[in-house]
Formats: sequence, structure tokens, C-alpha cells
Amino acid sequence: MHGEMYDGYLAEKLEKLRRDGQYRSFVEINRHASAYPKATHRAADGRTQQVTVWCSNDYLGMSQHPRVVEAMHRAIDAYGAGSGGSRNIGGTHAHYAALETSLAEWHRKEAALVFPTGYGSNDATLQCLLRLMPDTLVLSDELNHASIINGVCSTKAERKVFRHNDVDHLEELLADQPLDRPKIVVFESIYSMDGDVAPIERMVKVAHEYNALTYLDEVHAIGMYGPRGAGMAAELNVDHFVDIIQGTMAKGIGVIGGYITGSHTLIDTIRSFASGFIFTTSLPPAIVAACHASVEHLKSSTVERDALRRKTADLRAALAGVGIEVMPQSTTHVLPVLIGDSDLCKRSAARLLDVHGVYLQPINSPTVPVGTERFRVNVTPNHTAEDIAHLVHALDEVFRHFGIHGRTPESHETYGTQETYGRTA
Repeated sequence: MHGEMYDGYLAEKLEKLRRDGQYRSFVEINRHASAYPKATHRAADGRTQQVTVWCSNDYLGMSQHPRVVEAMHRAIDAYGAGSGGSRNIGGTHAHYAALETSLAEWHRKEAALVFPTGYGSNDATLQCLLRLMPDTLVLSDELNHASIINGVCSTKAERKVFRHNDVDHLEELLADQPLDRPKIVVFESIYSMDGDVAPIERMVKVAHEYNALTYLDEVHAIGMYGPRGAGMAAELNVDHFVDIIQGTMAKGIGVIGGYITGSHTLIDTIRSFASGFIFTTSLPPAIVAACHASVEHLKSSTVERDALRRKTADLRAALAGVGIEVMPQSTTHVLPVLIGDSDLCKRSAARLLDVHGVYLQPINSPTVPVGTERFRVNVTPNHTAEDIAHLVHALDEVFRHFGIHGRTPESHETYGTQETYGRTA
């Protein structure tokens, strides 16, 4: 009887999600090894369909790279499948030292620490720092990712949210604080739903003028930007001024896992005190070996980055050619295309999939504000010119079918729901 009461309460929450157009369903996409971005979609009724994936975070196709796959195979043969435990209890294998040394060198930092996920590296690191340092003030960009927001809001630390990429607003907030009060400025380099870039150099300069630590999330830039793929801060030659650089190995690197880089003292502190690091099983050797192989390849190869830039430019031009506008704040490989209505976004995605074999996931509230529902399109080095032409034809047909042409992209100043929701990957 008591179970029915709780199920009823939870069912009401689920029903509200459905009414608000925020309920999410999984789409089964079975990617083809060595043939990404091709995949097989299996519908709920069992029907299968060959599709092209246009919304993956595998930005450079490194999940399919022969060096990465080979490294994973070798590690499985040598170690087996799992890691055997947490980093402190049996789960620290030889590949960890190689990967963490490589990541620290990549970002011009003294040390690095690897976590099972990028979400976990943000969440655990911020929680740890804010619980260790008394009276710390967090200054957080209003569009920061859910993992950052959760890490901050899970502590009692005071927090202030500054307007997106607004250095003047950040400085106003910092100027109100005593110089000797501990402060952390947290922001991202590339924002995943808008494709825009933070004014990193100005952010860091202002933060340091007011004696604040800087914490930069580079997850959507890792592998794609910088002379060796180390991210947007490296592209701007300011990475050595950033105190903590956080990244992921699930996007440009093509595998899974998160990490932070910084001073020896900072990394040792997180390693020693962060419960989200200490009390979790470590990544298996095969995963860590694959990540290391991918990072080392991207340090020296420009092939993938050059192809990504070229094909992103080709796709932008092709979309413009049929009157489909990429939201104007985007200056990167992330190409958001406004739909502006949750139901229309879902129906458009369904038609793209069913009629054209194009997989684009609808991005609806709360990931983005109501009225700015969109597709987030990501071309990769693996997409061909024929793939691009097919996508543009499909989007044009769907937009005409639903009368979407002519919608005006809206300002994103309606964000800022950091008390409740954060941005997702």
C-alpha cells in the first residue's frame, strides 16, 4: 500500500514532464564500427533503419580511430575487463600514470587527476574545494553546465551568478568582495548549446586582479582547438594563466572519463579529500589506454582538426544556401539551429529520422529555455560531402513541411536557472 502512494507521487512528476514537453525517450542508435557516423536505428516496434548521426559528441570520430581501438584491445588482452577497485584500493594500474602525465603536459600544468566521467570531475572537485576552504565565494557563469551547478549547490558556499560571458558584471561582483576572501570564478570555454566562446583572457585577468582562483571547463574544446588540441585557452595562449583546467575524454578524445589539471598541491588535495573521487571504482585499463592513445595522437596530428574546421565551414555555407540560419552566437563547430517550440522540435526530429534517415536529437527545456528549442548539429571529419548535402536537403524538406523557415533566433538572456537546472552535455 505504501508503495502505491510513492508511485503515485512520482507518476505525477512524470506526467508534468510530459505535459510540459520535457519528457525524454531514448533513441536506440547502434553505431557501426569503422563506419561512423553511420548507424542502425531500432524503433520500439523492432523495425530497423540505417541512419546518419548528426548530433554526437564524438566530435573528431576518435572512438573509431585504429590507434585508439588497438590500444583498447591490447589492454583488454593484458589486464582483462575491469579495474578491480577504486584508485586507493587496487584500481591504480600502469596506464593511469601515463595518461595523467600526458594530460598535465598537454595543458602545461604540474599534475592531472582522472575521474570516471567529466560530470564527476566537475562535481567532485568543486564540492571538495568549497568544503575545504572556509567562506569561499563562487562566481559562476549563468550558462554553466549541470555538473558545475550541482557541485556548487551541493555545498553551503555562497554563490553569485554573473551574466553569460559578461566580464564587466563579473568584475562588479568581485569588486564588492574583500581582496583576501577566497573566491573561485567558474566558467566554460565553449558553451555546448550555443556554440559561443568565453572571453577567456579577460575573465582570467579580472579574476586574478581580485585574487580569485580560475576554474575553466574545456570539455567542448578539448582536441579541437589549440596548436596541439589542448583547448581554447591554449588556442589563445593563456592556458598557463588558468589555475584549474577541467576536461573530458568522452567528446573530442572519443572514449569516456573526465579530468582536472593544476598545481601539484591542488591535484593532491582533490585526490586526498574529494569523496566523489575516493569512493568510486576507477576506469578500466582498456579505457585509460584508449584515452592515452587518443590524446597522444591528437597532440601531434592536425588532420582531424583541419577536417573539422573545413567541414564545419562547408555545412554552414550549405545551410545558409537554403535559408536555414545557424543561431548567430555560434562561432565554433557546434551549430545550433533554432526551432522554437518543443512539440515542433520533436515532430521535426521524428520526420528527419523516419523519412530521411537523419538522426538529430531535439534539444528542449530545461536543457535550453522555453522558446529556444533547437537542433544542435555537429559535423565531424568522418562526414562526407554527400552526407552534408543529404542533411541540408532533409532539413530543408522538414522545415518546409512544418513551416519553420523564417523563425528568428532569440536572445539567450532568459537562462540562469542555476537553482534548479543546469546545462547538459
